[in-house]
Amino acid sequence: MQLTFPHRETWLHQVNPTLKIVLFSLWFLAVILIHNFNVMLNVAIGSLLLLPWSGHPWKRLLLYATPFLLVFVSTSTGMMFFGKGETDWFRWGLVNITEESFYRGLHLGFRALSMAAVGLLFGLTTRPVRLFYSLMQQGRLAPKYAYSFLAALRLVPIIIDEFQTLRHALKIRGMRKRGWFIGFYQLVHRYAIPLLAQSIRRAHRIAVAMEAKGFAGRAKRTYYYSIGFSYRDIVFVTYTLAVFGVAFLAGTYWPYLDIIDVR
Repeated sequence: MQLTFPHRETWLHQVNPTLKIVLFSLWFLAVILIHNFNVMLNVAIGSLLLLPWSGHPWKRLLLYATPFLLVFVSTSTGMMFFGKGETDWFRWGLVNITEESFYRGLHLGFRALSMAAVGLLFGLTTRPVRLFYSLMQQGRLAPKYAYSFLAALRLVPIIIDEFQTLRHALKIRGMRKRGWFIGFYQLVHRYAIPLLAQSIRRAHRIAVAMEAKGFAGRAKRTYYYSIGFSYRDIVFVTYTLAVFGVAFLAGTYWPYLDIIDVR
């Protein structure tokens, strides 16, 4: 079963995954600590500018970003409609839109949008194999945990295929639901038990094989993929520092609005 779509590899795909995790974690922390509306808007723009380098077409990016846009709208409107402030703009029942709540809502929306863009970029430009090999080599993650995660990822398509096969088999045999409660019990009995039994058998065979190959020990291992650092990592670090540096300078000396702190 195909879980990925064809895409064009860019320089972001070659950035060290461990470095990306560290920088994106610091990115999240910095975004949470920013309370200047102008700086936050600039950071959100800098986050979105990285998405074209994901290697995916715009239509697919918009499809992936649809939940994040809904989060942006819901977060912004929730703070705008029910926030507090001194300058009233609109009041109707429970809805109370003030100047302070309006910009505070936009600030939270841009904060969520920036985090979502960075998280989506990490997911689209980081392959699981390179990620876990990098965590083993640069992050000193124990091989038994890394290879266990990789094995679990490989099992997901197999489980989905087994579920579809079982579903088609039951459909051919004419199995149908008999009410809500009985139908739910039949669903659990017919699907969960066979899939769980197969998963337990497969997990036991993989565990025995990994133990036989010495994955539980602490012996020094060699790796099929060697993950290191390159000039692309320097470019990525430079871009990250430039985003926050330019966002802070532009938001401080050339602000869009005279809003220093939305709190």
